[in-house]
Amino acid sequence: MDLVDSRVDSRVDFAPLVGRDRDLDRIHAILTRDTGALLVSGQPGIGKSAVLEAVAVATAAAGTRVLRAAGAEFEADISYAALNQLALPLRDAFDRLSPHHREALDVALGLGAGAPPERFVVCNAALALLRSAAVETPLLLTVDDLPWVDRASAAVFGFIARRLAGERVRFLGATRTGAGGFFEHAALPMYELPSLDREAAARLVDTRFPDLARPVRRRLLDTAEGNPLALLELPKALRQEQRRAQEILPVVLPLGERLQSLFLTRVRDLPAAARDLMLLAALDGTGDLGVLAAAAQELDAGIDLDDLGPAEDDQLVRVDEGTRRLVFRHPLVRAAVVEAATSSRRRAAHGALAGVLEDRPVQRAWHLGEATVQPDEDVAALLEDAARRILDRGDAVAAIAALTRAADLSPLGTDRARRLAEAAYVGAEAVGALSSASALLENVWRADPDHGVSLRSAGAAVQLLLNGDGDVATAHRLLIGAIEEGDSGYDADDPALVDTLHFLMLLCSYSGNEELWAPFYAALARLRPTEPPLLRIGAQTFSDPVRTDRATLRRLDAIIDGVTTDTDLAEIVRIGAAAIYPDRLSALRPASWRVVRRGREGGPVRRHIGALLHLCLDDYLCGRWQEALELSDEGLALCADSGYTICTWFFQFTKGLVVASRGDVEQARALAGTMIDWAVPRGMRMTVDCARQVHALADMAAGDFDRAFGHADAVSPAGTLRRRAPHALWVFFDLVESAVRTDRRAEAVAHVRALRAADVAALSPRIALLVAGAEALVAEDDHHAARLFAQALAVPGVEKWPFDLARIRLAQGEQLRRARAVSGAKGPLTAALCAFQSLDAAPWAERARKELRAAGGHVASPGARQAAPLTPQEREIAELAATGLTNKQIAERLFISHRTVGAHLYQIYPKLGIASRVALRDALLAQSMNEPSA
Repeated sequence: MDLVDSRVDSRVDFAPLVGRDRDLDRIHAILTRDTGALLVSGQPGIGKSAVLEAVAVATAAAGTRVLRAAGAEFEADISYAALNQLALPLRDAFDRLSPHHREALDVALGLGAGAPPERFVVCNAALALLRSAAVETPLLLTVDDLPWVDRASAAVFGFIARRLAGERVRFLGATRTGAGGFFEHAALPMYELPSLDREAAARLVDTRFPDLARPVRRRLLDTAEGNPLALLELPKALRQEQRRAQEILPVVLPLGERLQSLFLTRVRDLPAAARDLMLLAALDGTGDLGVLAAAAQELDAGIDLDDLGPAEDDQLVRVDEGTRRLVFRHPLVRAAVVEAATSSRRRAAHGALAGVLEDRPVQRAWHLGEATVQPDEDVAALLEDAARRILDRGDAVAAIAALTRAADLSPLGTDRARRLAEAAYVGAEAVGALSSASALLENVWRADPDHGVSLRSAGAAVQLLLNGDGDVATAHRLLIGAIEEGDSGYDADDPALVDTLHFLMLLCSYSGNEELWAPFYAALARLRPTEPPLLRIGAQTFSDPVRTDRATLRRLDAIIDGVTTDTDLAEIVRIGAAAIYPDRLSALRPASWRVVRRGREGGPVRRHIGALLHLCLDDYLCGRWQEALELSDEGLALCADSGYTICTWFFQFTKGLVVASRGDVEQARALAGTMIDWAVPRGMRMTVDCARQVHALADMAAGDFDRAFGHADAVSPAGTLRRRAPHALWVFFDLVESAVRTDRRAEAVAHVRALRAADVAALSPRIALLVAGAEALVAEDDHHAARLFAQALAVPGVEKWPFDLARIRLAQGEQLRRARAVSGAKGPLTAALCAFQSLDAAPWAERARKELRAAGGHVASPGARQAAPLTPQEREIAELAATGLTNKQIAERLFISHRTVGAHLYQIYPKLGIASRVALRDALLAQSMNEPSA
């Protein structure tokens, strides 16, 4: 189609250019107007050249001839250099020009001899040439880098661009925002090419650099601010360890050669006073004009804010009159300013800023640290204090930088070693920068060869050990040695000691080895004035929940209730660990999501991983299986990116639970096998137990109850609840059911007896549901079994656990059918089938379907939902429940008992084909849409 014929649809197909679809469409629309010319402007690196090329390629494909030219700095003094690029491809059309015009062009372009032609004649000759060439095929002229086009060519291009209305020629030029040059812009339409939006920028980075760790990706996106060249060049300047967040990024990211060529030259061309002011602003980071003016006087009494004029004229900076702050036009300008300055000038600027920031101790300490060359304990102490303040507000990377600088300035080796150990710990524990932590630890021993194993250095060393090939027993010995040999005085207010004890508790739990707990409890007993409550609670509920007393549970509930938006991220994850086996994770979901969101924004990696695990576990238990899979994949990617290999099994486990429950036996067994192969040589008994649960579920899905019993029994032998085996709580129903189905009644009865003796039902409604269901499976007669099933289903809040609830209903329906109470079996079997179908738990759905068919019930085709009309009272109850009201609140409104409400919901779910109240709203909406109108 004809690009310049406005009477026809002249749309073209552009090649993919990330984030530029709308811009390309608008540029093309403007070009097809009668004006015939357009200038595309934008900041350096914004993608003007790429856009021009995309328009040129698409236009050529649509049948238009494209002529290209570009300005070049080294040709700026050569007359008609750029015109030569456009005109030479039309050499065969010169013969159609008048002799006067042809001679003028030949001389101007250096193709012939003669007196220099007048500029006006050359302009008319060039326009005539283009008109002649466009008779056969329309033309598009693209001129990139207009500011560097030579004066003579710029005059010709300006003449042509203003005379294309109604012509079969179009002009598209690119110029830098605010740049000078010889091309006259006036009266020509201008299109300002914007930065890429956040989504497009992320897509570009992910396409070109898929291996970037999340915090690094976020930092790059923030720094580039949608500048495509920066997005493509900044990652190239990083080392592989930095890309994977295994090494701390520098405060100012390196620019790389192409970015330096764009920004450094402009900065270096400024007067010295302007460079100094910009350097002060870049190092200060706030842009506060008051600070800038005071620091300028401190640096050089002859400098004042008026010296910023040249930088403002070149549009490198601007002053926001509303906030009275200096703003860099782009973060890369700030980086270029710092990179362009000599080291001595940077130190002087830091010193000047430190002199005027008495009221900002953290910033003052940092500037003093950068301004100081020789060891200075006073400055080092200020930096160490600043690092603690920075860490309190959650910026672990900046805290590491402050600690490392404090170590550099420490006169004594002992102080240097202590500060490096602290930095290594923060790097390994919070940031996930394991490579940096390793290097820092090596420097600890160099700084002080006689340095003992401090709590922080031991913590960092253990992280490195466990994320390598180390085992739990060795890690345990390192931490115990640091605790017993250290000088903490067992002060319960010492954060290093408390952190170490929490870490030690996890190691003991992971090991499943009773012997490793004795030193932990000995240290706990020595804490003064008293042990931290969460530490004691976690040591019970996470490692041996079967033996947790009710008072401990009440204290845990109180801690969960006290979580606020100000609660420390590490504290939230520790509370989550304590909440896993007592089934309190749902109450912590908002806080866990807060940790995950912070992690996605570049927050502490290990906290991000822990919160993801807790959300995945809660998702599985509460039937949000698709989200569990998605978050598991996020966790696996995060572990791979950060180097936290010890946490990989968390997400193999949560993923394995879902795929096993859905009947993907092969994948479930592969995941469980991988977990066991990794865990056994490292002494991680808890990991093995979790893998055995996945195996047991996969075996039951495959109908192999004998193998399922073997895996469940290995976690905790039938009739016992093994100490320090918390996962016995998650496999006991599998053990009892598989024992009953394989004629191991004695083992099943013994296990139920152990459950009752330990009163594990008091831990949570879910455990109470499963304990009553397990007892019903081994009941001596049908009447007793029916009573126990009814007791199980009457546990308050059981609808929250759809898979476990459906398994109990399936077992109830099977028992009723065997007792020939077929009419009574249909209800629970139908409800179980609907729940399993909703969860896509195919093996269990098939079992329920077969049982329901044998009971003479109506069985819909696989995947179909049951649908039945609700009674008026059922609909009223369903609608109230869908709004989020509890059974008790609904009962109070309708003047009925909460048990009656529960009974009605028990009937409502299968009618609507759902498994729990979380699906009520959608189910009611779907049913109302399908009802015939009155």
